[in-house]
Amino acid sequence: MNMPDLPAELTDFKPELGLILGSGLGFFADERIEVVGRLPYGEIDGFPVSTVPGHAGQFVWGHLQGRRVLCMQGRFHFYEGYRMEQLTLPIRMMHQLGVQTLFLTNAAGGINASYQPGDFMLIEDH
Repeated sequence: MNMPDLPAELTDFKPELGLILGSGLGFFADERIEVVGRLPYGEIDGFPVSTVPGHAGQFVWGHLQGRRVLCMQGRFHFYEGYRMEQLTLPIRMMHQLGVQTLFLTNAAGGINASYQPGDFMLIEDH
């Protein structure tokens, strides 16, 4: 799958940090990032579009604590019918744009009674 054409406003930005925000975390881009630009997924030729309620479905780029960040505000999933090459496209695209560190987030539950709503969990085994 070829990389999509992106606006120069984004390609010239040279993000160093990537964020993929899952369910319930879309607010982070609006509240914490000093936004430089936004690009809805639907405006990118051949790019998957999120169908999950609450996923804004757009790239947001700007500055976070002095670092250039590219953020996916919402994502798409295998169960939405997308092929793996489509699901990995944003990650490959971020790398091509210069992202060196990537954080993926998601909503998760656990059976550990010590977990409280809002706790952060770190997946270390894959």
